[in-house]
Amino acid sequence: MAALQATPLKTLAFSRRRAGGAALRPHQMASFRCSAAARSYNITLLPGDGIGPEVVAVAKDVLSLAGALEGVELRFQEKLMGGSALDATGVPLPDETLAAARDSDAVLLGAIGGYKWDNNEKNLKPETGLLQLRAGLRVFANLRPAAVLPQLVDASTLKKEVAEGVDIMVVRELTGGIYFGKPRGFGTNDNGEETGFNTEVYSASEIDRIARVAFEVARKRRGKLCSVDKANVLEASMLWRRRVTALASEFPDIELSHMYVDNAAMQLVRNPKQFDTIVTNNIFGDILSDEASMITGSIGMLPSASVCESGPSLFEPIHGSAPDIAGQDKANPLATILSAAMLLRYGLGEENAAKRIEAAVTETLNQGFRTGDIYSPGTTLVGCKRMGEEVLKTVESQKAVAAIN
Repeated sequence: MAALQATPLKTLAFSRRRAGGAALRPHQMASFRCSAAARSYNITLLPGDGIGPEVVAVAKDVLSLAGALEGVELRFQEKLMGGSALDATGVPLPDETLAAARDSDAVLLGAIGGYKWDNNEKNLKPETGLLQLRAGLRVFANLRPAAVLPQLVDASTLKKEVAEGVDIMVVRELTGGIYFGKPRGFGTNDNGEETGFNTEVYSASEIDRIARVAFEVARKRRGKLCSVDKANVLEASMLWRRRVTALASEFPDIELSHMYVDNAAMQLVRNPKQFDTIVTNNIFGDILSDEASMITGSIGMLPSASVCESGPSLFEPIHGSAPDIAGQDKANPLATILSAAMLLRYGLGEENAAKRIEAAVTETLNQGFRTGDIYSPGTTLVGCKRMGEEVLKTVESQKAVAAIN
């Protein structure tokens, strides 16, 4: 998974937490990691709804094995969130769940939502719990890689010559913009018609914070950053462009460009290889990262990380809960497994364990195993559990190779 390995965020100085103890700053981490006894972490698992429990169960096993091979002890606790929490407690994010997440070293989320809760009031929707979790953890930067793997290039809906070699990282602002702006709600206009309204608003500090993350990400990749906005129409985007442009002087090694969001959506289909790192606001990032994901062939392959300045970060696959296939062993667990690798790298600083998982996923695909969403003639169709078992076998075989060497 070269695209995932190429973007460590060590320079962002996210703090790590010793299990049960105080936050560790980056200058403390080297000596901390040298002590095998101290390399233990608390992970909060939020399986959620639909296929979430299936894919999280697989990822947990892979996490445990990869960590153990690197001398890392991982302690897990599962908590309710989303529709499952609504059914059990009446709220989508119980206080107990948020408290456990805040007190952990990292959080792995499966998926939330489903038809069962679609008609609930807004405050009783599973998705509201996700927004509350992001706000509660203060995760403001969402990193969503979209790389076309050689093994899956034919699964892309784009022509091979267009999709081959695509390697994009979308950096999405996660806690501001229209999803959180106020005022919002319902009203009545002068004609007596019902209206709904939301506010797109960003402060200078919010823009600067996400822009710095994006510049650092671009610095660890190919040195190109495209900031996406709608500055020809929206005042919030005008400020966005001014602030990002001003910050560019702090990163003279980065080639900064700007693009309107409608053009960016078109260019992602027309010529996606022109992009390296994209930074954009909450709503544009929500849309563009999903579009970018489909270039890769399946949304079931892509992980994400939502990181903060201090405290635990949140890791999750970008696919939904897929209630239509829940409980049928049809889900693709690879996005969650790769989210677990991001958890090890960005959440815990355990680079070697992360690389073990990514290498195992690559090798499993090389062996021809495919779930239904990425299946093609000549490959071996397997279910969620079997795919997890094959990844585990490959991680275990790494141990055997290491012993021989």
